[in-house]
Amino acid sequence: MADAKTQGLALYHFETCPYCQKVRRAMAELSLDIELRETRQNPEFREEQLAGGGKGQVPCLRIEKQGEVTWMYESDAIIDYLKAL
Repeated sequence: MADAKTQGLALYHFETCPYCQKVRRAMAELSLDIELRETRQNPEFREEQLAGGGKGQVPCLRIEKQGEVTWMYESDAIIDYLKAL
């Protein structure tokens, strides 16, 4: 379950993607509990990502704050964001 600082975050990913693994490893090192949405195994997650973020690139961090949604791509940018939480 997500805590207050990770509430509203979801990571769209593929289990075997090396860039996704890099982000998940950083999440573990930072002890962050973020909802994982595997887009290959669940087509609904892929459709959500395409509709909201405009592309199916992974990893993708969906950030929802105060009703505003931002879609962040690129593993290094995502990791920098997570470190700043």
